[in-house]
Amino acid sequence: MIGHFENNLNFEYLSFLMNPWLQFVLATPIQFWIGASFYKGSFRALRNGGANMDVLVVLGTSAAYFYSVYLTFIFNEKYIHKTANLYYETSSVLITLILFGKLLEHIVKGKSSKAIQSLVNLQPKKANVIREKEIQEIPLLAVRSGDLILVKPGESIPVDGIIEEGSSTIDESMLTGESIPVEKTISNFVYGGSLNQNGTFKFRALKVGKGTLLSGIIRAVREAQGTKAPIQRIADQISEIFVPVIVLISVITLCVWYFWILPSTFSVALEKAIAVLVVACPCALGLATPISVLTGSGKAATMGILFRSAEALEILHKVNAIVFDKTGTLTYGKPVLKSLESLNMTKENNLLTLAASAEQNSEHPLSKAIVESAKKKGLVLAIPENFETIPGGGISAIVEGNRILIGTERLFYAKGIELNQELNNLKRIREEEGNTVVHLSVNGIHSAILTLADTLKESTPATIEKLKSLGIEVYMITGDNERTARVISKDCGIERVLAEVLPEKKAMEVKNLKSLGKVVSMVGDGINDAPALAISDLGIAMGTGTDVAMESSDLVIVNGDLNSIVNAITISRKTVYNIRQNFFWALLYNTLGIPIAAAGFLAPWVAGGAMALSSVSVVLNALRLQRD
Repeated sequence: MIGHFENNLNFEYLSFLMNPWLQFVLATPIQFWIGASFYKGSFRALRNGGANMDVLVVLGTSAAYFYSVYLTFIFNEKYIHKTANLYYETSSVLITLILFGKLLEHIVKGKSSKAIQSLVNLQPKKANVIREKEIQEIPLLAVRSGDLILVKPGESIPVDGIIEEGSSTIDESMLTGESIPVEKTISNFVYGGSLNQNGTFKFRALKVGKGTLLSGIIRAVREAQGTKAPIQRIADQISEIFVPVIVLISVITLCVWYFWILPSTFSVALEKAIAVLVVACPCALGLATPISVLTGSGKAATMGILFRSAEALEILHKVNAIVFDKTGTLTYGKPVLKSLESLNMTKENNLLTLAASAEQNSEHPLSKAIVESAKKKGLVLAIPENFETIPGGGISAIVEGNRILIGTERLFYAKGIELNQELNNLKRIREEEGNTVVHLSVNGIHSAILTLADTLKESTPATIEKLKSLGIEVYMITGDNERTARVISKDCGIERVLAEVLPEKKAMEVKNLKSLGKVVSMVGDGINDAPALAISDLGIAMGTGTDVAMESSDLVIVNGDLNSIVNAITISRKTVYNIRQNFFWALLYNTLGIPIAAAGFLAPWVAGGAMALSSVSVVLNALRLQRD
């Protein structure tokens, strides 16, 4: 570089640096050792039939380096000094500046990865396990399912499990986004990574290692950040066309300068061509999407919102219709059995015992309410046989030789069981009151009705109102009866309601909405929601629901708070807007930089610095998502 300024400045005391052989020795390791990653990257790209930023860097720096090598070996030192400039420093400075830019990107990316690191840091290194009546402090990796673990105030809970002794207040904010600590006591579930605040308790480990909720969150975030959003394809397509076009522009620049502007001055023409190659490197364009996805999904994770892919993060901003299941989604999903009514009042406990025994193997919230009610009354339950779940209808089982059927009118008609008119009339009265009612038959005889009630989540009405204000149509599709569905929908402000819908019909209704040109999201938490979750444009599962529902979804709301759906939409919209901003600035930089470089106003090393700074500016813009 000294040679380029020698005519204007006195660098005689550094003249030894002008020796071409010294420059060759210093530049060669930079070109092929420090810059090896660019050669490897360009080779991989060309082998796969494409061209990327590395190809432009290799072309630019190699042209400068090998032209200088040619001059060094063909001409003597005196001739070079008087007639031509060497460009060893051009290739070296370019490689240095570009790698420095990558270092800055890496540092800034590290800040956007804090979300994952903060989750990883929640895991304690050790756990106090009670074995052979002694407390043993063992490494976290040595904890096994079934271990009894002691947790003291101020300690992090090591794994997932159920409290067997004691109680405490648990801070689960880093897992669920819920800032208010939760009271936990015997039989309550605790999650690894949450913080015990003020009590001492013992719990039984149920899920360890990769099976814990925290591990699942970390895994989901990493997978989402490792995928490509559909909008990234735009950048990929631009790059595929962009690189060959830039090479062509660079060749044209070389020819124009060499044959017309400064005829026969190859070194100057080469310098301008190299500047075009370097300034046009589309690295900022390549960063535009992934860095925003990294930041947006990381922020969402700290709020208890898990995007399973970058595609889900992008699609959510397009959603204009959301379909909600009722039980466990709009409501708490923990209904209470209000009554069991039969024609023979003296046998109601016996009937409840049979019903609860049959329901033990079901995951449905109504089933759990029936079982819990029986246990509270101290009833002894039998082990059911031939248990079967009938999607959208109910369950059947054999209990102590009795054929038990619990479910809807439709199920009873399908099974050929005649409904008792008195019980059926009573059922309609209970439903008019906003309750959920199911029928019970024993050995083919309609024996009783069970009345259950569920309540809306406190956040439901406000969430529905916010979604409407965002321009989103809201629907409720439920397998529950028409009367109960109408009562619930009125309380939460949903006008579009479909009740008594079978699981496959739910999926069909979602498909119908999609056929109308709507981008549909399905929100549910049960096994019966899985088909609709899978067929929707974006399935959202409540973290309080079943594993099947969560596996069928694209987005998981860990804390089960409906307002988190609004937060997820906000994050999605801001992330996509941020990506578009990045695209704009990256393309503007290239659009302005290429003609300026071709006109000769940018030295190659300046172009390299500008290219590196453009990448850093894109990363810094993405980091604004953490603050918004």
